[in-house]
Amino acid sequence: MHGGREGRSAEKRSTAKQKPAKQKPAKEKAPGKDNEGKRRASRVRLEDYDKEMQQEILAVLKKKERLRKLLVAAASLIAIGCFTYFGVYYYFSARTNAEYTELAALKGSDTLVTNKKKNDFALHKQTIKMPDVLDEYKTLYEKNKKLIGWLKIDDTIIDYPVMQTGDNEYYLDHNFNQEYDKNGSLFLDYNCNIYPRSTNLIIYGHHMKSGQMFGQLQKYAKESYGEKHSIIRFDSIYEEAEYQVMYVFRSQVYNEDEFVFKYYQFIDANSEEEFNSYMEEMAGLSLYDTGVTASYGDSLLTLSTCDNSQTDGRFVVVAKRIK
Repeated sequence: MHGGREGRSAEKRSTAKQKPAKQKPAKEKAPGKDNEGKRRASRVRLEDYDKEMQQEILAVLKKKERLRKLLVAAASLIAIGCFTYFGVYYYFSARTNAEYTELAALKGSDTLVTNKKKNDFALHKQTIKMPDVLDEYKTLYEKNKKLIGWLKIDDTIIDYPVMQTGDNEYYLDHNFNQEYDKNGSLFLDYNCNIYPRSTNLIIYGHHMKSGQMFGQLQKYAKESYGEKHSIIRFDSIYEEAEYQVMYVFRSQVYNEDEFVFKYYQFIDANSEEEFNSYMEEMAGLSLYDTGVTASYGDSLLTLSTCDNSQTDGRFVVVAKRIK
């Protein structure tokens, strides 16, 4: 038994001697060094290519540089164009505000009217004597004989002269002073008569983003707004008048051959039946019920502007004369 213990001890010592020595871990290479070497190896100079290839490479680089310059130039032109557009837009907007403020101040001015002409014209070969221009508008009328009246809605920006010419084009882009103006002017449809008065007077105006002209007219789409701004004052140059909002609706300009109600063709009603038919059409289109109705013989006022919710869209407010 003693010999056995000796043998096992010797075996243990022998085994211990045979254990391999611990190896030192190999040094890790810095991750950037391999990448740097690869980059150096892959880096190629233009001189490494033959002359023909060099010329092709230079041509491609020049083409890319030209394209880059063109893109920069185009972007610069677009930026300049945008700044110019907004500059012109706000210039006209500011000029329009100043001019109409000045014109409003001239209403009721005591400036003397000179070269007064007879207010008469021929109607169906009969001479119709026109009423005198109201004192309030005489000064403005002398400045521009195309003045036909003044439209005002309290607590809104709408407080403008209304013009009329022999077409519905000129005042789309001209102001009261007959200068080019993107805002245009409010103008009465050339088919309407102030005296003797048409059944329905239609006034057009641009829907400007600045809110000028009829830019705020679409606020009438909300019934609460319509209730607060239900009274519209439109004075012709011959008489004062007030109207109450009756219908508010969206429509559009239709093709001539389309058999559909065209509000812009309703100017004179030749019979009670025709008048009632127009009223039914507009009541059916109205966005809400104002409780206001009209009868044959009543005088109407229609305000019309563009509406982008549909092709050739129009936003329309119709009011009945109450005094």
